[in-house]
Amino acid sequence: MSDVLYQKQTALAIENFAIGGQPMPPGFIHALGFVKAACASVNKELGLLDDKRAEAIWQAATEVANGEHDDAFPVDIYQTGSGTSTNMNANEVIASLASRASGLEIHPNDHVNMGQSSNDVIPTTIHVSTMMASHSCLLPALKALADTIKKKMSDAEGLIKTGRTHLMDAMPVKFSQEMSGWRSQLLQAIERFQDTHSRLSQLAIGGTAVGTGVNTHPEFGARVASALTQQLGLTFYVTDNHFSALSAQDTALEYAGQLNVLAASIMKISNDLRWMNSGPLSGLGEISLTKLQAGSSIMPGKVNPVIPEATAMASAQVMGLHTAITVAGQSGNFQLNVMLPLIGANLLTAIGLLANSCEHLADKAIADMQFNGEAAAQALAKNPILVTALNAKIGYEKGAQIAKKAYEEKRSVLDVAKEETDLTEEELAALLDPAKLV
Repeated sequence: MSDVLYQKQTALAIENFAIGGQPMPPGFIHALGFVKAACASVNKELGLLDDKRAEAIWQAATEVANGEHDDAFPVDIYQTGSGTSTNMNANEVIASLASRASGLEIHPNDHVNMGQSSNDVIPTTIHVSTMMASHSCLLPALKALADTIKKKMSDAEGLIKTGRTHLMDAMPVKFSQEMSGWRSQLLQAIERFQDTHSRLSQLAIGGTAVGTGVNTHPEFGARVASALTQQLGLTFYVTDNHFSALSAQDTALEYAGQLNVLAASIMKISNDLRWMNSGPLSGLGEISLTKLQAGSSIMPGKVNPVIPEATAMASAQVMGLHTAITVAGQSGNFQLNVMLPLIGANLLTAIGLLANSCEHLADKAIADMQFNGEAAAQALAKNPILVTALNAKIGYEKGAQIAKKAYEEKRSVLDVAKEETDLTEEELAALLDPAKLV
């Protein structure tokens, strides 16, 4: 951009709000461009805006939506709680572009913002931008990670390891069974997001200032939702209650809650990988993650599980963003929520963190990890908890006695059970066969 496209109201916002040094995310600005383009096309359909002005606004707004003018949107996230400064920023940039292209006088408020208020445009953009990022970014990354885990499960079929509860040895499980738990978490996350989409698709547009729809056409909201559906290939509807859509951000908070659940899932998977990879000599050593970089500036040869550590940190950040969105979500005073920019920015930031985390876990950790089946089998053979399989034959108390002796003497349960019970070696081998216990 060779010159400034924004005008007076944006300049005032830049001067007034120098708090975070962070503008709204590009994805939010792009969605706002789509909303403005849809509004222009509807105002043309309704005969409220002449064809030339409407077409010029549509073209300019589409350029914004396509990311051609991201540097023209410098307003800080931490601004007026309605997001008015970001809405005015968009109105002014689009008006400047449209005026230059058409040679007509196009006013930011009278023409670009016709039939709209920041109070319905910004909540609408929160929903639209989140839907766009969810469909184009997060869900594909989730599905790719789930598919990578499924493929790796087939690679591990037949390999058995020690199960663990409380981080202590428990009954055996297959590697593939353990991994199926991870995959199930991800598939359930996809279902939860898809369920929330049905409410995220409902838009506040048409409510204008306080939810009554003052200064807009009664068909405006529904028509804008339809236009966005056509533009984006995602289904949108106008809300059935504008008062809720403006004053509350319950759906945005619901989606943030789903992100929070996914963050917990990603952290669980990441920490499982870290534990399983621990060692290589004095840890569990059940898997070997790809060696990506030196792990220490002082200890030569040390390699760390850097991807699971990075994704665990990203998950922790998402949990913090969720807390902020929770506080923001209850900040709806009477007819307007007054922390809208924070909600919109945090949702998109969280989506990006989790989508990138899924991609990194899939491509740089799970896809190429190796199973140390022999080491797992050796550890399993010494697992005193295998005595649980004998409970029906010898009882709990006798089993505890055998387990204690096996652990203290560092012997297998089978060897000790031969001495302590009347069961034959063949019977014990059959009962203690890990393949039959999984």
